[in-house]
Amino acid sequence: MQMKLTEIAYALGIQAPNLADVTIQQVVFDSRQATAGSLFVPLIAARDGHDFVASAFEQGASAVLWQKDHPLPVAAGANYLVVDDTLKALQQLSQYYLHKIKPQVVAITGSNGKTTTKDMTAAILAQKYKITKTQANYNNEIGVPITILSMAADTQILVVEMGMDHAGQLAALSKLVQPDLAVITMIGEAHIEFFGTRDKIADAKMEITQSLNPKGTFVYNGDEPLLSERAQKLSQKQYTFGQQPQNDLFALSLDAAKTQTTFTVNKWPQSPLVIPMLGDYNVNNALAAIAVGLAYDVEFEQIKAALANFHPTKNRTQWLTASNGAQILSDVYNANPTAMIDVIKNFSQVPTSGRRILVLGDMLELGEQAAALHAQVAAAIDVKQISAVYLFGDLMQALRDKLAHQLPIYYFTAQQMPALIKAIKQDLQPQDIIMLKASNGLHLDLVLKALL
Repeated sequence: MQMKLTEIAYALGIQAPNLADVTIQQVVFDSRQATAGSLFVPLIAARDGHDFVASAFEQGASAVLWQKDHPLPVAAGANYLVVDDTLKALQQLSQYYLHKIKPQVVAITGSNGKTTTKDMTAAILAQKYKITKTQANYNNEIGVPITILSMAADTQILVVEMGMDHAGQLAALSKLVQPDLAVITMIGEAHIEFFGTRDKIADAKMEITQSLNPKGTFVYNGDEPLLSERAQKLSQKQYTFGQQPQNDLFALSLDAAKTQTTFTVNKWPQSPLVIPMLGDYNVNNALAAIAVGLAYDVEFEQIKAALANFHPTKNRTQWLTASNGAQILSDVYNANPTAMIDVIKNFSQVPTSGRRILVLGDMLELGEQAAALHAQVAAAIDVKQISAVYLFGDLMQALRDKLAHQLPIYYFTAQQMPALIKAIKQDLQPQDIIMLKASNGLHLDLVLKALL
């Protein structure tokens, strides 16, 4: 982005005639990322961002927002913009900039697969359009405005990922971006601690359609009855994907290998597509992305090339090599029961001359159903295919008890990570393959780092 500070003041409704004559090129909320041309937004969370304003200026920030319930520093100059609420001001500024650039907006959510679907969708659309997409995990009430404000002026399509952990969050994000096309990848058990049932999770996910353009399109997983039922209430054009033939777009064949999956779809039955990822569940993500591409008239050959060469976000079913040569399937960014079961089933089919080893950590935000949902993962663990299981975290006791003595099980509490790392490193052989998956809060990325 590029906006004069005076324009930013105008967008925020601020009367400030003596503003510094500077051009803002990026908006940041982390003072460590501030550089010349930055507008620093001090947000109030566990730490008050106002405490880091001086640091932001030291890093080179050109201007800051300042929440008016905080006393202005004595040395405050013409590069301070005083607002009622810094978060609301960030969101207001992003909406102003969105209306100024006027891209098409594709919004993506779902219990599983939204980041991979976002990456695939962006790759497909980039074959024909100038796109901007959500980076990292910038998918909440802070990250979405930052994503918007990162757009280049020539952006034609904004692909924005939206996450949620409570009711009303997606409604607010949908109102902010006013999507032209909305995607729901699937409904799982993620955040069931807060919602209680999958029905309520579906209601919350459907909030993404609340501000969907009346002439827009809703793309969703037609294999999910909870979505099909709710979609009937919408007047917008709809397009479904999935594994069942009643969908508009569905997979006809599928051949999963270690580092790629080949499949065909009903629209081009004689023309295989390849994605550089393990997992039949990733085919559904690809189908959602293809549906978006078709909505924007991307040609088949462009779709094929985009999927074959797209780069997934780090730690989403990513193959890496351990220091001793063993192959690691890293999926440590997050986890819920549906995703964990899917990854285990696919990992169990990967050819190897050594052993297949699982390292599974707690899945968080499952509430009263946590024990039962952890225990049900046992059904995905084939003792003929898996040689050993390492379980990490207090909730994984339920899976340990369910597996009993079916195969070697090594259990570690959440306080025993050093012991877990030591045990794995002593056991892992160069010819083995090992899979790591847990909720991000378990920090299995540290185990991954130790193995690498």
